Amino acid sequence: MTTFLTVAAIVAALVVGLLANRVRSNRTADETEDAEASVSDLVSPLETLAVLLVAFVIVVAAESFSAANTAVGAEAGRVDQLYEVADYAPEPQRERLQAAAVCYARAIPAAEWPAMAEDAGPSPRASEWSTEFRASFKELAHREDTTFELLVQADDERSTARHTRLGEATPAIPTVVYWFMVLSLAATVGAFAFGLPRRRGPAHLLLLCVLAALLTGSLLLIQDLDRPFDGRIRISDQAMRDTAGDISEDFAADHPRATLPCDEGGRRV
Repeated sequence: MTTFLTVAAIVAALVVGLLANRVRSNRTADETEDAEASVSDLVSPLETLAVLLVAFVIVVAAESFSAANTAVGAEAGRVDQLYEVADYAPEPQRERLQAAAVCYARAIPAAEWPAMAEDAGPSPRASEWSTEFRASFKELAHREDTTFELLVQADDERSTARHTRLGEATPAIPTVVYWFMVLSLAATVGAFAFGLPRRRGPAHLLLLCVLAALLTGSLLLIQDLDRPFDGRIRISDQAMRDTAGDISEDFAADHPRATLPCDEGGRRV
C-alpha cells in the first residue's frame, strides 16, 4: 500500500504540474518569460531541500540495513562458538548445551525470520532454547575454570547480536518523516513540470519523466532498505542456516547415540 501511494503521489504531482504548465503557456510571451524566471527562483531552494532530505534518509536507512546485516553474521558466529566451547564442558551439560545450540540455530530461520517480516518481535521458539543455555550455565557456575566464562561471553555476544537484529527489523525512519519526504519530492517534480519553458520539446518531457522516475526509485529504495527482512533487498538467513547445518553434523558425530530434542524447524519434540 505504501509503495502504491508513493508512486501515485509522484505521478499525480507530475500530471498536475504539466496541466498547470499548459494553462500558463496560454499567456502572452512577456508574461510567460516573467513567470518562468519567478518559477525558476522558487524551484531552486525546493530542489535543494528535497535532495538533502533524500540524502539524509538514505544514509539513515543504509546504516540500519548494514547494522542488521552485521548482527546476523555475528549471531551465527557466536552460536557456532558456543557449540565449540561447550566441548570443554562436562557431561551432561556438554550434550545439553550443544543440543540447545543446534535447536536455536534451526529455530531462528524457521520461526524468527518470518516473525521479523511481520514485525511480530522475537520468536518464543528461539527464546526457549536461549533459556536452555542459561539453565545449563547455572549448573556450571561452580566450576573454577575458564570454560564457564567463555560460554557466558559467547552467549552474551549472541544475545546482543540477536537484540540488534530484532531492533533493526523495526523501521528506523518515522512514518511522518517518510511522508514529508514524499511530499517534498512530489512538490519538486510538480514545480519542475510547471516551470517547463513555453517552447518545450520532447527532450524536456523525457528528462522530466526520467527525473520523476529516479526520485520515485529513490523513495522505493529507502522504503526497501528500511525493511531489511521484508523488502525486495532483504537480508538472507543463510548464515544461520549454514551454522545450523554445520553444528548438526558435529552433534551427530560427537553424540552418535543421542537424539536432538527438536525437529528441523527448531520445534521441541
